[in-house]
Amino acid sequence: MFGRGGQRRAEGAAREASARRYLEAHGLVFVTGNFNCRLGEIDLIMRDGGTLVFVEVRYRSSERFGGAAASVDARKRARLSAAAGYYLARHRTDLPCRFDVVAIGPEERVRWIKHAFDGVLS
Repeated sequence: MFGRGGQRRAEGAAREASARRYLEAHGLVFVTGNFNCRLGEIDLIMRDGGTLVFVEVRYRSSERFGGAAASVDARKRARLSAAAGYYLARHRTDLPCRFDVVAIGPEERVRWIKHAFDGVLS
């Protein structure tokens, strides 16, 4: 039914939906998902009280090579930062912002990393 690409997109959408439910259960409010621009994509944009949160959702079936969280490398962080800047230029806000990562690993273990990029990007 799905080709390999379609299957991967469906799996990605399911992981993002799972991450959204997890974050909502922890009090965050959904703003939008799959924000795309020429600079990159942001999986989820949420509000955590008075903070706008840009969320990268990563899944890895194995902890080999560092697992899901380790897969958010410098290049990915730069693309997410650029996409967030693009979003903010079009959706003005006075809210402080942060980047979080929801890493989903083997057996669907969820690790929520708040302020994941602090001290990484200038």
